[in-house]
Amino acid sequence: MKLADNRVLSVVDEYRTQLAARYPEEEVRAILRSVFQERMGWDAAQLVVKRFESMSESELLKVYLPLKRLVAGEPLQYVLGEVHFHGLRLQVDKRVLIPRPETEEMVDRIVRSGIVPSRIADIGTGSGCIALALKNSFPRADVVATDSDQGALLVAMTNGKRTGIQVQWELGDALNDGFPQGSFDLIVSNPPYVPVGLTDSLAAEVLDHEPHLALFVPDDEPLCFFRAIGTWAFGSLRSGGALWFETHHDQALPVLEVLISFGFAKAEVLLDLSGKERFVHAVR
Repeated sequence: MKLADNRVLSVVDEYRTQLAARYPEEEVRAILRSVFQERMGWDAAQLVVKRFESMSESELLKVYLPLKRLVAGEPLQYVLGEVHFHGLRLQVDKRVLIPRPETEEMVDRIVRSGIVPSRIADIGTGSGCIALALKNSFPRADVVATDSDQGALLVAMTNGKRTGIQVQWELGDALNDGFPQGSFDLIVSNPPYVPVGLTDSLAAEVLDHEPHLALFVPDDEPLCFFRAIGTWAFGSLRSGGALWFETHHDQALPVLEVLISFGFAKAEVLLDLSGKERFVHAVR
């Protein structure tokens, strides 16, 4: 890849040329806006106004080097090293899953549900996005977040420090009873739920770059995390406490049935913004 010259327009044209085979034009434009915003501090209007201006060598490197990684299929969020989630800027790298819009939607639903929790648990925290967003929304609550992977927990701890939000981070494996102690008003989890047999259904940029530990479950026990967390939650939630799961849209009803069998007083499946059965909400 070689630029025609050092003008902003040449960089824009190179992005469009190199990424055309991988992304639709609208997404390429969004990528360009994100790269120039994060690397140069320019908004979309400045990108247009400055398009005929020349860039210094150091400026070119800032915006041009990400293109090589994008062409190789690496997700934009890993290339830039951060995401925006529920008003927070969080670090992400290959040790953690990239937070999805559906996960942010689940946090929104919890905040709007009317619950006023004093103690919250986030199981399988990854980047810490759910735990930090909930603590930010419920500042008086004590929040405990666990993950089975030390690398992921380090990312979450880094995000806690960079946001200044206090969360108690714990190493714990949900499949080996690695849960936090005590009782809770709210338990939340977005656990692994993709059966190994569906590996080929994932986009290459997900399969090749995001951590498989946080994605996959055995084909013969696809609900293993939901069963383990649900069992623990039933015994750890206070009366009237809530459990929230994000699930694969094909698993929401089976997860609902599992929670009903455990004895939860109320359980329901909720649709995401695209109309898919994505969330399961249960009350103790």
